Amino acid sequence: MLKVYNTLTRKKEPFVTMEEGIVKMYVCGMTTYSDAHIGHARTYVAFDIMRRYLEYKGYEVLYVQNITDIDDKIIKAANAAKMDALEYSAMYAKKCLEDMENLGIKAANIYPKASEHINDMIELTKKLIDRGYAYVADGDVYFSVEKFEDYGKLSKQDMKQIKAGARIEPGEKKRKPEDFALWKAAKPGEPKWQSPWGDGRPGWHIECSTMSTKYLGIPFDIHGGGQDLIFPHHENEIAQSEAAYGRRFVNYWLHSGMLKVRGEKMSKSLGNIINIRDALQQWDAEALRFFFASYHYRSPADYSEEALKNAENAVKRLRVAKEKLEELAGKDAKFDKRKLDEKEKEYLEAVEIFKRKFEEAMDDDFNTPKAIEVIFDFVRKTNKFLMEKEKPDEKLCRYALNEYIKIANVLTLLQEEKKKLNEEAIKKLAEEYGVKADKAEDAIEKLLAIRRKAREEKNYKLADEIRDKLRQAGIEIEDVGKETKWRVA
Repeated sequence: MLKVYNTLTRKKEPFVTMEEGIVKMYVCGMTTYSDAHIGHARTYVAFDIMRRYLEYKGYEVLYVQNITDIDDKIIKAANAAKMDALEYSAMYAKKCLEDMENLGIKAANIYPKASEHINDMIELTKKLIDRGYAYVADGDVYFSVEKFEDYGKLSKQDMKQIKAGARIEPGEKKRKPEDFALWKAAKPGEPKWQSPWGDGRPGWHIECSTMSTKYLGIPFDIHGGGQDLIFPHHENEIAQSEAAYGRRFVNYWLHSGMLKVRGEKMSKSLGNIINIRDALQQWDAEALRFFFASYHYRSPADYSEEALKNAENAVKRLRVAKEKLEELAGKDAKFDKRKLDEKEKEYLEAVEIFKRKFEEAMDDDFNTPKAIEVIFDFVRKTNKFLMEKEKPDEKLCRYALNEYIKIANVLTLLQEEKKKLNEEAIKKLAEEYGVKADKAEDAIEKLLAIRRKAREEKNYKLADEIRDKLRQAGIEIEDVGKETKWRVA
């Protein structure tokens, strides 16, 4: 039986869903004001693996991951770029989702945006005011922390600790330092929406409570995110959600560990923040995923060149074993056990043990390092079997291959990888047409804009020339009405 470590109780608990056969899972998404970095990757690979294992066990998983597109950091960055805040955020949301796709992470079922759920947030805020947990202060609305008796139960802090660490920032009108904003009155140069308390925008914490319960109900099964979100974000989510609805918010709280770079915390001051796109230029996506899976999701991980080289070598071993089985595997996996010789029966037993031990490892709070050990033990037994058996039963090989891939896929390994952009070819093509862009993707979009204008001006020779040269650079394009879609060939 699957057991998961619940941050709320600080112990492993049997995993029991609210609805039989269905897992409702919410993971805090990114605040889209800059490129996604490898710290984000670590978190989302961890929860992708959890989701895949739950699906492996036969659950239907409804996975929701929000996009925070209203936030102080977004507004500041957008103003600096002289862009509309929502347009700026949408640009980075698109980039971040592309990064996750290129990394090989399965898309969430729903990506709700904060800006599209303002009315829902206003309604939840009104409910908290009506129930006496929130108060209005000159256009702002704050949650009164002292009114919620269980505040601190997730982070295991008492009110004395919380009060000691809280403060009132300039311009805030809250009654007590530990209170937090549900609604912020509009300031010049900020996006704003109408509300019963005047024009303004929602606070960060109310966004996740609103969007999670809207799509998953209350309570739902799993709420996840990085350990840095335990306090105050997840603590505040619990307080406002349980105060509003009068019942438990979430059954299991799961948190991924922090990622260091060469032993140091990632920070702008150290200049060691590595974007996912840059990491993918240096390392294969599967090597990156293997590196993340090699750590238990709750443990801290340390990103280094040595660790990634080890991951690359490990992935090669996995692929070689897959290729060996593919060479010998037939199309059909339905073998007759009675026709197998002793060595083949021993190998079949090794396959069954492999499956059982893998499930035992993953049932222990998604223990991916142990699961990887089990996979490599199977690889060793496969290599030994194929060395000793000159012509193994091809149906048995197909069965072993299918199980091997199925299990490896749970850890995001042995996927069919997306083909990479030919950066150099696209750069040369961009220079040929006078296009300036830092990223290959941006260069392609600008080249397509030139082609689109050429078509509008009926300069079909130029349009066809750009299409053909993009094809030579490994990019296939497709015209769908007025839109042009592209993909790596």
